This record gives sequence, structure tokens and C-alpha cells, in this order.
Amino acid sequence: MPSRRHFLLSGASLAVCATLLPWLPRDAWAATESLLQRKIPSSGENLPVIGLGTSRVFNVNTDSSDMAALQEVISAFFAGGARLIDTAPSYGAAEQVTGVLLDRAGESKAFLATKLSSTGRERGLEQFKLSQEALKRDKIDLVQVHNLQDTATQLALLRELKQDGLVRYIGITHYVESAHDDLIATLEREKDIDFVQFNYSVGERGAEQRLLPYCADHGLATLINRPFQRAALLSKVKDQPLPDWASELKAGSWAQLLLKFILAQPAVTVAIPATSNPRYMVDNLAAGRDPLPDAALRAKIVAAFA
Repeated sequence: MPSRRHFLLSGASLAVCATLLPWLPRDAWAATESLLQRKIPSSGENLPVIGLGTSRVFNVNTDSSDMAALQEVISAFFAGGARLIDTAPSYGAAEQVTGVLLDRAGESKAFLATKLSSTGRERGLEQFKLSQEALKRDKIDLVQVHNLQDTATQLALLRELKQDGLVRYIGITHYVESAHDDLIATLEREKDIDFVQFNYSVGERGAEQRLLPYCADHGLATLINRPFQRAALLSKVKDQPLPDWASELKAGSWAQLLLKFILAQPAVTVAIPATSNPRYMVDNLAAGRDPLPDAALRAKIVAAFA
């Protein structure tokens, strides 16, 4: 995982970081401002706006030393009031690692999202059962058709699983702008989808044209992947100090500005940056609090990364 080269913490963020050290009480965040929450339109259930992606960063051996840092990430994540963790069978060991970390932490309040990336009903069902085993959950909160693979078949299976009480929400995903029209076409055909996951960031703003407005108009929850474009955006500003106007947003790092830019879109439900670094987890969580940028500040963030 590329490092967050220009990581800056405000005094308030440093205080938060201290409260998240594993030997301090888990309720230490009670005195701090809570994460913003947004509703899942199909149910009205609230979700904190910052989640956790596991692609690449959770693909480790469960017996390795990497697990210690990931356990701290999980501790920081829940101590900060977050809930949604997004994973997939195609992320190597990430599902299993997620299950082990949650089991060790004794966490039951996680909102777990995984995916189907199979062709054919039987393979999809087998993959779902393996996900249940890896995540140590009989009922999974959200299962998504990964990158629109065998979409009609897998959505039909997910409807069955939802009817049987094994899945709470169903969704579809992709990670490139060229697939956004395909996502919309699928949503127009399939009227019972709860969630759509796609890429959106300062550097990839195509979702603003049709996809985000469509989701807002049709009551769809959204998960936003690639918020930093796998650190490519952060590398652009690695040697630059934060602009003075960042203080208007109480932003202590470039990463927080990037996440606040995304969260300023009311159609965004949860942003899911991936990290294996507990310090970065704390930093990401700090972005999920007011204030969020207005149009003028969003334009300044765009210009800063141009």
C-alpha cells in the first residue's frame, strides 16, 4: 500500500489518535463529535459516512505479523463510530482476514458488505456459502454483484437469499467510469437493487454527470470506491503544505480534503477508503464530520489537485 506521503494531523486529530490506542478505553470517542450518518433509502437505516475497503490491504496471511496493524485498524474503525466494511472473495484472503479480525475483536455491530464474482447460479451459491464461512456470519448485510459479472443470474440468486433471510441488501458494483452507463442500464432494468458501488473522486468526476443524480432520484444507496485513486491523487500533493482554507473544513490532511469533497455530494452514502495503517484510519474517520465543503470550497479542492 503506497504511503500517505504528506500526512498532517491537526491538534484535535492528534487528541483523537491518542484515544484510539489499544490500551485505552473503547468508549474514549464519546466526548468527540460523531461521524455523520446517512440513510439507506430502501430501509431508512443509518450508516456512518466513512467505511473501510479491504482490497489489497487485507490480503495477508492470518498468521503473519501484518495482522497486528490490521487489528488496530479495526479497533480504530469501531472506536471512531464506523460500521461498514467492504470486501470480496476476489480480494485474496481479505474475507477470511476480516472474519478473523472481527472475531478477535468481539465485534458484532459491523455492517458487512461482500460480493459475488461467479458465473452461474451454483457457483454463485457456493461462493456465497464460502463468504458466510470466511466472515463467520450466517446473515450478511450486503451482497453485491461484482463488476456486473453474470448480473441477471447473480441478482436472481441474491433475491432468493434475501427472501430466505440470509442477505439484508443487494447491490451491484464497478470501479471504472466507462462502466457507469452499464450500471445505470442495470438499475433501469432491475428495480429492487438497494446499493450501487462505483468510483468517484476529485480525479474521476464522471459520476457527477448521470450516476449520482440517478441514484439520488431513484432512492439508491451508494458506496464510493477509489477515493484516492490508489494514492495517485495524494502523490500529486506529497510535497505541498495544506492550503490555509483547509481550516474552514477542519481538515488536517490532504486525504481528509479528498474525502470531504466526496461526502459533500448528498447522494453519497458511504466512502470506503482502504487502509492497513491505523494512523490513516484515524485520519480517514476525521473526514466524516462537519463541516463539508460548499461549491466554492469544492472548486478549490479540485484546483489543488489539478
